[in-house]
Amino acid sequence: MRIAFITRSTLYNAPGGDTVQALQTARHLRKLGIEVDISLTHSKIDYGKYDLLHFFSIVRPSDILFHITKTKKPFAVSPIFVDYSEYDKHYRKGLSGLVLRQFPAGMNEYIKTIARWIVRKDKLKSKSYIWKGQQKSIEEILRRAAILLPNSEAEYKKLEELFALKNSYSVIPNGIDSSLFRPYQHTVRNNKLVLCAARIEGVKNQLNLIKALNNTSYTLMLIGSPAPNQKSYYNECRKTAGRNIIFYDRMPQERLVNYYKTAKVHALPSWFETCGLSSLEAVAMGCNITITEKGYTKEYFENDAFYCSPGDPQSIFNAIEQAAQSDFRKKLQEKVFSQYTWQQTAAATSEAYKKIISA
Repeated sequence: MRIAFITRSTLYNAPGGDTVQALQTARHLRKLGIEVDISLTHSKIDYGKYDLLHFFSIVRPSDILFHITKTKKPFAVSPIFVDYSEYDKHYRKGLSGLVLRQFPAGMNEYIKTIARWIVRKDKLKSKSYIWKGQQKSIEEILRRAAILLPNSEAEYKKLEELFALKNSYSVIPNGIDSSLFRPYQHTVRNNKLVLCAARIEGVKNQLNLIKALNNTSYTLMLIGSPAPNQKSYYNECRKTAGRNIIFYDRMPQERLVNYYKTAKVHALPSWFETCGLSSLEAVAMGCNITITEKGYTKEYFENDAFYCSPGDPQSIFNAIEQAAQSDFRKKLQEKVFSQYTWQQTAAATSEAYKKIISA
């Protein structure tokens, strides 16, 4: 079996959670004997070489529309559907925030896509996207897909609600690299050390996290580089941060392990999360987690995480305080290793492929 992963053009130069998901899924599918090639959407692809195409991220439908009009090959979609409309409408700053507040929430992603194309920060592969718009483009892709591979049941239900969707699907949870992120014996936890490993951008909400912990007894360690076009947000974070806030650039996961081993709490108070890959890794390493209540997080972490409201620094602080003072949630760690590893992700993905190809 030979599969083409087709991903956004900025997968490598603006890495995010979808980068990890695509690379790790491909790596473990290869271990199962499946050939996987990863292509960026602007690459020329010989569709005839593949049994199946696998697209990532439905929020960039132009990327997908171009390819599915060029071939009749069956395709799967990992939607990675993130709804940033609340953040865009109420909390995004600068000119982009001012512009987006003038339009209905459903227009936001369309405007951002067109803007990135106009200023040449991204490629617009399918010009039909211009007149179809975001909603109709996504509906067409979801309708034509052989199977959808959402990261949670909640994600599929969200798609069903927003796009009047009925399609075959298989839930493929995100995972961890269990050879790297695992419990370590005899580690000494610093109850006053809070870690946040994430790209620094408005939707990850580091600014409110900083406000929550500024000049408290906690040390906050932010590990991540600023996202493209988010330099002003990063500068505001630096300017707001007190002396107890430490910044590190994005680092390889092998180095990140040492910080997970030391911190008592990992915090990710985003405006929306599919699950939060760094939260899964932190749990595997023995951290309690404070995480947003927005998105699909409760399906992964149930009652064993400490939830916060991203718009309220006091809520973030209270959740971190609870996490720091509570015993480690061992049951959640066991759940991560039993359900959320990349080996399991690949195995479930392989089964979904077989369903399509046999059909």
